[in-house]
Amino acid sequence: MNSAAPSPPDRPRLLILHGDDLPPGRERIEGHPGLGGVAYTTADGLSAALPGTDILFVWDLFSEALEASWPEADALTWVHAATAGVDNLMFPALAGSGVTVTNSRGIFDQPIAEYVLGLVVAYAKDFHRTWEYQRERRWEHRETARVAGSRALIVGTGPIARATARLLTAVGVRVRASGSRARTGDPDFGDVVLSSTAETGPGGEPTLFGEIPAADHVIIAAPLTDATRGLVDRAFLDLMKPTAHLINVARGPIVDQPALVEALDSGGIAGAALDVFEREPLKAINPLWGLPGSVVSPHMAGDVVGWREELVDLFLDELSRHLDGREPRNVVDKCRGYVPG
Repeated sequence: MNSAAPSPPDRPRLLILHGDDLPPGRERIEGHPGLGGVAYTTADGLSAALPGTDILFVWDLFSEALEASWPEADALTWVHAATAGVDNLMFPALAGSGVTVTNSRGIFDQPIAEYVLGLVVAYAKDFHRTWEYQRERRWEHRETARVAGSRALIVGTGPIARATARLLTAVGVRVRASGSRARTGDPDFGDVVLSSTAETGPGGEPTLFGEIPAADHVIIAAPLTDATRGLVDRAFLDLMKPTAHLINVARGPIVDQPALVEALDSGGIAGAALDVFEREPLKAINPLWGLPGSVVSPHMAGDVVGWREELVDLFLDELSRHLDGREPRNVVDKCRGYVPG
């Protein structure tokens, strides 16, 4: 689909890049009085549709089509992503331009935190084995682990990580975190160490090296950047205790998949719950589907009923701010690849 309406003078033109699905409630966008026209395109038509476009709404959630079409972006001033992660948009030409990039930070925080809490409880209470034994009509009494008093290490300190920390703390889990800088006295995490597996940071700061071995649950909730790509490698996994579980609700490339497969297969860690993967959808032949302690979900941790409508609500709020000359809510630092703060 590639359609456009005539653009009144001096009003910005909006282009919506979509995949198989269009945003719900499109009439609210199309009827916005501040717009000079709304057009729709898929990735194949992006290059032809971009000239003269002022605003791009990336509804095709993980599309990388903008980079190839960038030479045609002759009027673009603002790109809004219907996702929290914007790694698919952080190509050099856009990062070095004057174009503002905003994301959908805030929409997925609580749903993803609830998803993580569910996984922590499911692992501790051995639900997967209960379901397995029920299918086998097998009565076997077991003891399970306490959730309260267990330790969680959250890699990341953004809003998803904070929402997760608050939920886990509420059920008695002791939470620590790692981020781009070490600090103490954080209201949600207490102590934050440096996201590095070196024994100490460049200035002697505490790092993951001292926290991973004590963690029962290691939760990846960081943006994909040059610093986090491949962070969970063999050295990281070797620091985890054999009874610990890894949970990744961030981005697939943060985890070294071959190293994780080896750790699961050898019993180096007890399990891994993965909602994101380097290549999606995950192919049926991928070993992660059947490894001991492995939980595979199709990138759905934040997708609760009504999430698409919430994304449109957020975009309309940002659109009003943009047209009124007010500061947007979620401006991405294009050097860092995420919204700071």
